[in-house]
Amino acid sequence: MANDDRRIESLIADLDHPDKPTLRAAVDKLIALATDSEDVRASLNRRLSELGHRNYWPVAYILGHQPQPPGAAIRNLLDALDHREPDIRWAIALLLIRIAKGEGSVIHLLIELCKTGTANQKRMAIYCLRDLQLSDGESLQALTNSLADSDFSVRVAAVTSLKTRSDIDEGVRDALLRVYLNDAEIKVRNAAAVTLASFGSPSDEFLRALRDSSKSENGQTKKAAEAALALLKY
Repeated sequence: MANDDRRIESLIADLDHPDKPTLRAAVDKLIALATDSEDVRASLNRRLSELGHRNYWPVAYILGHQPQPPGAAIRNLLDALDHREPDIRWAIALLLIRIAKGEGSVIHLLIELCKTGTANQKRMAIYCLRDLQLSDGESLQALTNSLADSDFSVRVAAVTSLKTRSDIDEGVRDALLRVYLNDAEIKVRNAAAVTLASFGSPSDEFLRALRDSSKSENGQTKKAAEAALALLKY
């Protein structure tokens, strides 16, 4: 076996290494090698479908950097949005955003994940949709639907992500107001107060609720209401 072949084989083996720096070094080197070598890409594609490995997301991450990542790699990246390590989830999310900008079908997969994923996957998919800076009805509906998710962290992600949209209509405003008035989790209510205020032109019902909350004995509730009123210049 040639020295180059042994080196590549060793790097691919390191994708199962438990030491994170070793794993990351192998990923970085293989991204560069795969860009220039069809043989390396073929080896990685075989590795992606082999059974019994510790990690599959690093292979998908490497292949995801190629101009036309295979469907299996994209599916694996979407699965890995549930990774236990937050920094890995964010690295994968950034890669998916880059892929989605050139491959619209990935946007639809992210929208579907907002409904069917784990809490981590839903939250990360929402952040991907946010950072893609979309203005279509389907992604807006996905974010709005997520306001009713059973996991409060998903609801917070949806509320804060709606703040970045330029296509908010009265239906979304009303949904956010219902969240502010009725959500069981204070973090969700407080996020909704600031997001709604950022849109301006508040309804009378929203202003009344903010003024009532600004007198709350709960420090977080009071602070969020005061911040929202300051945004609205009331």
